[in-house]
Amino acid sequence: MTLVPHTPPRRTLRAALLGAVAVVAISAVAVENGVLTPNFATAADSQASAGPASFADVVDRVKSSVVSVKVKMAESADNSDSQEMPQFPPGSPMERFFKRFGMPDQNDGDSPRHPSHHLTMAQGSGFFISADGYIVTNNHVVDHATEVTVTTNDGKTLAAKVIGTDAKSDLALLKVQDAGTFPFVKFAEHTPRVGDWVIAVGNPFGLGGTVTAGIVSARGRDIGSGPYDDFLQIDAPVNHGNSGGPTFDTEGNVVGVNTAIFSPSGGSVGIGFAIASDVVQSVVAQLKDGGTVQRGWLGVEIQQVTQDIADSLNLKTASGALVAKENKDAPAAAAGVKIGDVITAVNGQTVADPRDLARRIADLGPKKSADLSIWRNGAQQTVSVTLGSMPNDEQQASAETPAKPDPDAAMAKLGMTLQHGADGVTVSDVDPSGPAADRGLQPGDVILEAAGQTVTRPAEVAKAFETAHADGRKSVLLRIKSGDAVRFVALPA
Repeated sequence: MTLVPHTPPRRTLRAALLGAVAVVAISAVAVENGVLTPNFATAADSQASAGPASFADVVDRVKSSVVSVKVKMAESADNSDSQEMPQFPPGSPMERFFKRFGMPDQNDGDSPRHPSHHLTMAQGSGFFISADGYIVTNNHVVDHATEVTVTTNDGKTLAAKVIGTDAKSDLALLKVQDAGTFPFVKFAEHTPRVGDWVIAVGNPFGLGGTVTAGIVSARGRDIGSGPYDDFLQIDAPVNHGNSGGPTFDTEGNVVGVNTAIFSPSGGSVGIGFAIASDVVQSVVAQLKDGGTVQRGWLGVEIQQVTQDIADSLNLKTASGALVAKENKDAPAAAAGVKIGDVITAVNGQTVADPRDLARRIADLGPKKSADLSIWRNGAQQTVSVTLGSMPNDEQQASAETPAKPDPDAAMAKLGMTLQHGADGVTVSDVDPSGPAADRGLQPGDVILEAAGQTVTRPAEVAKAFETAHADGRKSVLLRIKSGDAVRFVALPA
């Protein structure tokens, strides 16, 4: 057995992709052909209303559609993983221990280190969605694959081709290369409710067909993996190797694709995440048609509307998406969308937050028309825009009108000092206990706008606060540049 050193996570909790850890060997552990069927009895027979006494009938119907996915890929021994290995003094007991159990030799400095290439193997799960052999799995399972095979429930190993992948949703579509008719499953027509029973089937740790059960713990989760996060949170135990496997409802329909866990150790603690089936269907349909996913694109950078920002803009509720940056050549700018606008609805459907807006625009697709409800200068208006196609490497607009301030007595109560610089108005000092620091301002930040007006002198910033106070407004909205990032911050008037 080869021991693979593991670097402990720096944070107590972390989100972990579920693809099985790649093992430096071609002779992978054999996958079990049989289906492991745990006994899913309820806690008490008298409480039958708490859930079904057994999921065996559902499992019998769907297990033949679930496959184990095995991936070969080429890797360099001199990669980032090896660079993160702990370093020990030459000849020390720890160095001898790790060398003995497979740790790459450390460079002794006397001879150049030549990268060597070797094959690695990763494992995950997937499931048939059509009789002619199309399979859904995760993008991170097959990413950089040189060869993909799938093992069916009855032990057959079949070669598969990657039809298309989508990193933003972490989905991939495969196609079995052998001809045949394969058992497949359908997607659920309705999103499950929180509290509904679900069943996860997959290939954890390369064991082969494994079944677990639990409930939907939450919907619409954002775990920070991408701009279109919309996950089901489930407490059915899932582990490394469950990636790409299906989550079923009690009728045997797919409600999600298992993709990540939240765990202090990398093992299941009852917090798993599955890509919702409506997202999967939309992405898979495009992958099947053209191998790629085309999403609608506005060409703006947006941020959350906090209560402070809402107050400064006279918005009744802290919702919608605030435009912080724009690309001059993008559809939004061409339609007249401006920095400082709050997009509150798309085609009459209310926008809850930036993530909600990003999903709605992406789902509409390129070349589609959309009516954006905009809050601007204290009034609601509508802007019509023809969406573009999101670039593969999306570029954010850069601010071209920087501004920097000078120390001003009016800023003392906010806990910041402003000074005039060559580029405009800059924050030269911040009191750690003041309102400015509380809202994230730091020395070196540049104030581009105050109350919607471009500022080039500290006095102009101070004037914006004086005017707001006289008008009875609670706060002033500042547009701040921090390094390459631009955002809005509301400070009390």
